[in-house]
Amino acid sequence: MPEAADDRLRLLIERIERLEEEKKGIGDDIKDVYAEAKATGYDAKIVREIVRLRKMKPDDRREMEAILETYKNALGID
Repeated sequence: MPEAADDRLRLLIERIERLEEEKKGIGDDIKDVYAEAKATGYDAKIVREIVRLRKMKPDDRREMEAILETYKNALGID
């Protein structure tokens, strides 16, 4: 590879490494917030579920909830 291509590749790799480190830091911050929620008395598992549901499009969420309700009814689960 020409030197310019080598430099470009090195810069791309270094950017990826920096972003991976930032991602790890953000992941650690998110874990801290869940721990804070738990320490405050909230159920962290339920908070995670709410976050997951809020990410969904409303139509997708309603469809998932309707299918879940159908399956629960079929199995006699309240």
